[in-house]
Amino acid sequence: MTPPTNALRTIEDLPDIGIELPDGCRLSARVWRPTDAVENPVPAILEFLPYRKRDGTSVRDELTHPWFAERGYACIRVDMRGNGDSEGVMEDEYTQQELDDAVATIQWLAEQPWCTGKVGMMGISWGGFNALQVAALQPEPLKAIITLCSTADRYADDIHYKGGCLLNENLGWGATMWSYSSRPPDPDLRPNWRELWLERLENESFLPLVWLRHQRRDEYWRHGSVCEDFSAIRAATLAVSGWGDAYKNTVPLLVEQLEAPVKGIVGPWVHKYPHFAVPEPRIGFLQEALRWWDHWLKGLDTGVDSDPDYRAYLMDGVRPQRWYSERPGRWITESDGATSHLPRMTLGLSNAGLGQDGPLDQRVRSPQTCGMEGGEYCAIWLGPDMPGDQRTDDALSACFDGAALAEDLDIVGAPRIRLRLSVDKPQAQIAVRLNHLHPDGASTRITYGVLNLSHRDSHAEPTPLVPGTSYEVALDLDHITYRVPKGHRLRVAISSAYWPLIWPSPDRAGLHLTEGTLYLPHRSATPDSYAFPPPESAPPLDQTTLREPNNSRRVEMDMNTGETHLIIDDDFGLVTNNDHGLTHGSTAYERWSIHPNDPLSARGYCRWTQEINRNGINLRTETSCEMWSDRTTFYLRAEMNAFDGESLVSTKQVEDTVSRDQI
Repeated sequence: MTPPTNALRTIEDLPDIGIELPDGCRLSARVWRPTDAVENPVPAILEFLPYRKRDGTSVRDELTHPWFAERGYACIRVDMRGNGDSEGVMEDEYTQQELDDAVATIQWLAEQPWCTGKVGMMGISWGGFNALQVAALQPEPLKAIITLCSTADRYADDIHYKGGCLLNENLGWGATMWSYSSRPPDPDLRPNWRELWLERLENESFLPLVWLRHQRRDEYWRHGSVCEDFSAIRAATLAVSGWGDAYKNTVPLLVEQLEAPVKGIVGPWVHKYPHFAVPEPRIGFLQEALRWWDHWLKGLDTGVDSDPDYRAYLMDGVRPQRWYSERPGRWITESDGATSHLPRMTLGLSNAGLGQDGPLDQRVRSPQTCGMEGGEYCAIWLGPDMPGDQRTDDALSACFDGAALAEDLDIVGAPRIRLRLSVDKPQAQIAVRLNHLHPDGASTRITYGVLNLSHRDSHAEPTPLVPGTSYEVALDLDHITYRVPKGHRLRVAISSAYWPLIWPSPDRAGLHLTEGTLYLPHRSATPDSYAFPPPESAPPLDQTTLREPNNSRRVEMDMNTGETHLIIDDDFGLVTNNDHGLTHGSTAYERWSIHPNDPLSARGYCRWTQEINRNGINLRTETSCEMWSDRTTFYLRAEMNAFDGESLVSTKQVEDTVSRDQI
C-alpha cells in the first residue's frame, strides 16, 4: 500500500550532538531533522552502533537517514561508548552497559523539545541485535523497531557457534572488531582525541578470547538472547534479512514467536540494507520502513497491520556461482505465520539414494579440506563469497541423490534431518548440505546445517560420544525458499568436516550412518503476485576515491607439505569525505590453513590496517591475530600497534590459552 503523502520538509544535519549518560560519559550523535522540528516536533529514529558514523557507515547513512528526515522524522545515528567520536571504553558486544546506554539515549530523545516523545529503533547486524535487546527492556518511549540481519539466540545463531561447532568467524570477526575499535576519534571533532584514543587502545579487549571461554550455551550467551522470553518484546517489530546472509533464521522465528505486532521480509540479499543490497532485485525498503514508522510512531493508517505476516523471495534454482548480481524468482506471501504450518514431505536415506526404500550402511571420513566450496559464513564484503560448485565437497562426502523431479519443487522453510549413526572417536562433528543437482552434474548448495555431536542433546550440557555406540541425532538446516526445477534432482551430502566454516574436532573421526530421514518443507506453486515498490534513497555521499577497493579469494595447495590455504585479500579502498574532509581507508588479509589428514594442523591468521588522515594528521593502526590448537587447548595470539605518522604511540600484545570443552 502506498503511504500517505508526506510533504517533504527542509532538513538540517547536525554532525556532533552530545548525549550525556548518567555516569557522565558523552556519546556523539549525528542528527538529521526537519529545520522546524522545535516548532513542529517529530518522532525519533535511533541507530546505535560501534561502527563509526564519521567514516565507517557514512555512505549508507547518507542514503537512508536524510530520506526519513525529509518525511518528518529526526534520525539519530549514535556512536556507542568507546567508538568513533564518543567517550569511554567498549568492553564487549551487547553488554548490559551498552543496553543501558541505549535506553538512556532513548529517554534523552523522548525529552527533547523537537521530539514528540515517540521513538523507533532501527539497525542492521549489530544495530539489529541491540534493537531487539533494547525492545526487550521495554523503555516506554520505544514504540516500534526495524531489525535487519539479526539474531534471537546469541549462541546458536551468531558468528561464534553453530550447532555447537566453533565457527571460524569467532576469530575472523573478532579480528575485525580488534581493528575497528582501535581507530581514533576524528581530530576535528574532539580536541582531546589523542587522550581518548590512547585510553581506548590501552583498554581494548581481544574479544575472541572472551567468546572462546564460553563454549557452551551458558548465562553469558543467554544474556541478550531474546528467545529466552519473546513476550518481553512489546514494540511493533519489522524483521528483515536475506538468503545470502547468515541471519536468515531469525525472521520466520520472530514472526511465529513474538506476541507484539510483527511482520517479516526475506529477500535474496547478502548482509546489506535492501534498498542497495545485492543480489538484485532490491526493494523500496525505505518506503516500507516509512509505512512502518508512520503507523506506529505517527498513528497513520498505512495498511501495515494488514500486510502478510511473511514475505519471502522464492529463488529460482540456478547454477552455482561464487557471486550473483541477480537472482531470478518471485515474491511469495504467508498471511498467517511464516512456514511452520507448511506441509513436509518425508524422504528416506538409503544405500539406493534419497527417497528410495532400503537399508542404509554408509561410512564417511572426510578430509579436513571438505568445505572449501562453502563460501563465507556471512557474505558482506561483496567479494566472491557465495558457495561454489559443490561437486568438490560432494566427492568428499556421503551423497544421497533423489530421482528426477516430475514437477517444480518449492522448498519453503527449514529442512530437518534425522540420522542414526555411530562414530569411532569421542569427539566428532557432522555437516549436512541439501544440494540442487543439475542434469550435467553441477551442484548448487540450497541450504545446510552443522552439528557438534557432543551437543546432540544439549548446547548447555554437552557429553562426549562413546565410540561404536549408536545415537539418534537431529538437526535443522537453515531456512530457505528455493525452487528446484522439473527434471532436476535433490542431493543430501553428509561430511564429517566442514573447513574453513567450523574448527575441526581433535581427531579425524569417521561416521557410520545406519538410518536417515529428510523432512522437507514445501509449498504449492501458486501464482503469487506480490510486488514491492522500486528502491529509493537520498542522494549518495559526495566523496573522492583515492584508491579503488578490491576483493580476492583464492585457494592454494602446498605440494611439499600437503597443506591447503584459503587466502582472502580485501582492500576496502581509500576515500576522502568531501563533506567534512576526513580521509580514511582499510585493508584486511586472512589465511586459513589445514592439512587434509590432520585436524590439529588447523590455523587461522588475520591482519588489518586502518588509516585516517586530516590536515596533516596521519593516524594508522595495524592489528593481527592468529589461533591454533592441540588436542586439549586453543592457543591465541594478537598484536595491536598504533602510529601517529611514523611514530609508534601504542603497542599491545595478547597471548593466552583456552581449554577445549567438547569442541
